[in-house]
Amino acid sequence: MGTRVYLARLAGLPVFDPNGDRVGRVRDAVVRLRTTNRPPQVVGLVAEMALRRRIFLPIGRVTSMDAEAVVLASGVLNLRRFEKRPNELLVVEDLLDRRVTVRPESGDGPDTPSTVVDIGMDLNRNNEWLVTRVAVRGLTGRLARRGHVFQADYERVRGLIGPTDTQGTSNLLALLEQMKPADMANALQDLPDARRNEVAAALSDRTLADVLEELPEHDQVEILVRLDRERAADVLERMDPDDAADLLGELPKAEQSVLLDLMEPDEADPVRQLLEYRPGTAGSVMTSEPVIMTPDSTVAEALARIREPELSPVVAAQVFVARAPSATPTGKYLGMVHFQRLLREPPASILGGLVDSDLEPLRPETSLAEITKRMATYDLVAMPVVDSTRRLVGAVTVDDVLDHSLPRDWRDRDLTENDEVVL
Repeated sequence: MGTRVYLARLAGLPVFDPNGDRVGRVRDAVVRLRTTNRPPQVVGLVAEMALRRRIFLPIGRVTSMDAEAVVLASGVLNLRRFEKRPNELLVVEDLLDRRVTVRPESGDGPDTPSTVVDIGMDLNRNNEWLVTRVAVRGLTGRLARRGHVFQADYERVRGLIGPTDTQGTSNLLALLEQMKPADMANALQDLPDARRNEVAAALSDRTLADVLEELPEHDQVEILVRLDRERAADVLERMDPDDAADLLGELPKAEQSVLLDLMEPDEADPVRQLLEYRPGTAGSVMTSEPVIMTPDSTVAEALARIREPELSPVVAAQVFVARAPSATPTGKYLGMVHFQRLLREPPASILGGLVDSDLEPLRPETSLAEITKRMATYDLVAMPVVDSTRRLVGAVTVDDVLDHSLPRDWRDRDLTENDEVVL
């Protein structure tokens, strides 16, 4: 293990036990403040385990840290949820993007206004990891334009420790944008409310829509209502209609109407329709945008469609075949073709000759209990939903069923407090 490690670079890295098994992922580093002017001590890392639990990993248990992974020594791993103590700071959460000033190395001249990009730690003779270097980006001119990145000894940096209301978002955003939406959502949940809302507002509409779909409902609402209404409508347009409908369903009716009116009509219409269905039914949980193709489409065309990267695995697992129009509500529903069948057929084959029409579609009023039973009976990952005239109006996926069958706060749930595991 090297003698200098930059802590923000560790965020997102996998954590492995001595046997090479992955046990979690690094989310932050814990810095403990000390008396007088001595540099803060890095006492451990915060790792995210299963079920989104954040735990503390003492720095003494870490045997290696590099650009690829963090490896732990053997011993007992305490799974108690991490809680920051009053004399501790987190590098990513509390220090990244903080406004500071840097004293000139010569001691002469004015301090340089800067923002924190990373924190460097070194191992001393007593086997302690201490904060010794701060990577910063200088701010120049009256408009505080971003300048070059440089490093400074800890002693030359003023304003790093202590309360601040001048913490920006640019470096944290750069770190978050390397993560998948689910991991990004987890990281946002761990931030203080004000900083979480600030960072969320700085994300692009597409990224914020993806992240909102991974957050608990109360966090979704908190972030959405902090946006101006035009921006909120733009973000809702980029969410899947069923997720947008679920989120709008948490808002007062008057606010729902305002946001729906601000959305583009072709984006708002499927959301309005989903909001009309009774909660706990197929209509209320289905997606109105499954993969739909006409019976004269070929296998090659269907395979090209399900390869589109924006489709989730459960949506791309099958193609629903219906007569034109292909947007819901479609023409007469004919059946479905699973992607495994598509892989076994010649590319020029016509979908109309391959459909499985034996499965009885759901109706919008079908209950979640009935949907669950039928999916389990036939080992399905998605089922079609048709109206009284047998037009396809959507599809219920196993993800939809799970999201609405689990407790509303399942994304916030933890393991028991005193669990321990031996590595």
